[in-house]
Amino acid sequence: MTYAIIGAGAIGTALARQFARKSIPVKIANSRGPDSLAPLVSELGANIQPAELSEALAADIVILAVPFTAVEDTVKAAGPWNGRIVVDATNAINFNDFSPADLGGRLSSEIVSEAVTGARLVKAFNTLPAAVLAQVPDGPSGRRTIFVSSNDAAASTTVAGLADSLGFAAIELGKLAEGGRLQQFGGALMVHSLIKQG
Repeated sequence: MTYAIIGAGAIGTALARQFARKSIPVKIANSRGPDSLAPLVSELGANIQPAELSEALAADIVILAVPFTAVEDTVKAAGPWNGRIVVDATNAINFNDFSPADLGGRLSSEIVSEAVTGARLVKAFNTLPAAVLAQVPDGPSGRRTIFVSSNDAAASTTVAGLADSLGFAAIELGKLAEGGRLQQFGGALMVHSLIKQG
């Protein structure tokens, strides 16, 4: 299984830290090119592999950690998805007042899904602030939870397994229309930093 993080901002970098901490190789790409990621690689080590965008988009599991409004342009360089998994870690935010963007009643993940036709979309890693997402998730008090939703049960289970490998406790919420609605920006589960004990 190959992994990639698209985006090296706050969320992408937080996720890269978790992959590095568990020594799981992951490609990382951004709009500025691999050379711009040298400082991050220097800090986190060889498991963080800078890549061209097109190369990263070819991974088995692609985590989108770019601004919601940049998703369509970002994924244009991808070849056929052929059932590969795309993890939607984006949030549709109106930055003028930090409110949920007006999507005409649609779910943000529905819009992301349309941009990655042929992929199996999973909503995950989007509910925690970046500073919390970057913290060590498993410790003496328990494991920090990550919510996971998808219309594809097998893809949801795969991403929940990845979250577990990174040290999180995944909670699968079912389909996007239910769980994804709770997870999207402005939903009931946003910014709740929960610890699973035992």
